[in-house]
Amino acid sequence: PKHLDEKVAMLHLEKLGVELETLRKDQADYIGVAVEGPFKPEYYRY
Repeated sequence: PKHLDEKVAMLHLEKLGVELETLRKDQADYIGVAVEGPFKPEYYRY
């Protein structure tokens, strides 16, 4: 599932020393996603 793919990606980036920020509500609303994800539409293939 997409939410697990995104969680694994976040963990990989964390291991590489990348710091990710959490979306604010206004940012999530602007791009049409939930703050907690998933961040890609269902038709998007990884």
